[in-house]
Amino acid sequence: MNRPRLLFLNRSFWPDNEATGQLLTQLCEDLVQDFDVDVICGHPLHGDKIKEETHPFGPSLNIHRVNHTRFAKGSIVGRLTNLLTFTFSAYRKMQRVPIPDVVITETDPFFLALLGRKLQKRTGCRFIAYLQDIYPDVAVALGKASEGFLIKKLRHLLFNCYKKADRVIVLSNDMKQTCKQHGVSESSLRVLPNWTDTTKIVPQKQNNAFRMINGWNDKFLVMYSGNLGLAHELNALIDAAAMLKDNDTIHFVIIGEGVQKKAITQRVTENNLANITIMEKQPYEKLAESLSAADVHFVSLKSGVEQCLFPSKVYGILASGSPLLALASKSSELIQFIEEEQLGEVCDIDQPETKVAESLANSIVSLAENKDLAGEMGQRARQLAVQEFDRSVITARFGDLLHETLSHEQQEILVSSL
Repeated sequence: MNRPRLLFLNRSFWPDNEATGQLLTQLCEDLVQDFDVDVICGHPLHGDKIKEETHPFGPSLNIHRVNHTRFAKGSIVGRLTNLLTFTFSAYRKMQRVPIPDVVITETDPFFLALLGRKLQKRTGCRFIAYLQDIYPDVAVALGKASEGFLIKKLRHLLFNCYKKADRVIVLSNDMKQTCKQHGVSESSLRVLPNWTDTTKIVPQKQNNAFRMINGWNDKFLVMYSGNLGLAHELNALIDAAAMLKDNDTIHFVIIGEGVQKKAITQRVTENNLANITIMEKQPYEKLAESLSAADVHFVSLKSGVEQCLFPSKVYGILASGSPLLALASKSSELIQFIEEEQLGEVCDIDQPETKVAESLANSIVSLAENKDLAGEMGQRARQLAVQEFDRSVITARFGDLLHETLSHEQQEILVSSL
């Protein structure tokens, strides 16, 4: 009996180190147990192009890498060119790969849903839209685009695809609500969070090498680790650090890359904030060590953005056995999740700017003065990661969803033959 064939479309994939590419690679590695998998992907935006495929995945996973422009993300024109050239190349490649039973499109870039819908219409395959974020709504929420004819037209095109999809997978109930508001039916929507590999991200709280090398053994470390993108409110963290600059027991560490890094670095330098260290993104093999070094991890979402995405960094933090300090809208799923599971401290972003920084500073001092409580929060975080958000748990659920989608197809064929 032939195994079902899947086709994934996403620009980022192995060996790219972007989060969506790493997650998709892990998902495909696990799905090959039950499916034959094709992936249409591009090249990393940083570093050399992939000249030769030497992937270790075996014959059930086939990578179809296409050429596209790789301009820096800081340029709007460059990003748009990257988006369009990859989409066009992916469309051409899609004509030459085996027809799948299910095509799954991600959102790097967000135009890929148009290709999934086109393949669904042409071949009759099942189509799943797998939304890591919701465009163009996230761009509007961030102030990078304003409501107008082009935005409304783009939203109409994309959500028409989602309405026709057999399944729409989102990361949170907030995202589910956004899709429902735009007309996607409840019956096709599925909430499936991202994950972490808890066998690789393990707590290293005792004799942590990352702390020792940097001379932070006697500090209470407040860490932000991840993408320094526009969706995350980081200025408030710097303001809180400025309020605590005379407290020599607390130190702040910001690790990662992204469009905000230059401005953040400039603010720290101009204000002579010696209690903040800014570092480059850590390699994956060192991630357990660096994440575990923190006494608390800062996670934030700008107001309105929570309806369009959910920060995947949360799951690695949980796996490291660290508590969270979250800054987001009080009604957001992120805040509610942390409060319900007692995983850390939360601050409402929808209050005056000075109050936000003051609230963060107070929460940090409270955690620093109650390390036993912070430790208990970290233990709950680790347990939750293993039980609910481990790679094996979530990718198995993804496989079940695929089988459900295919089973639904078989039921329709049976009904139509009666």
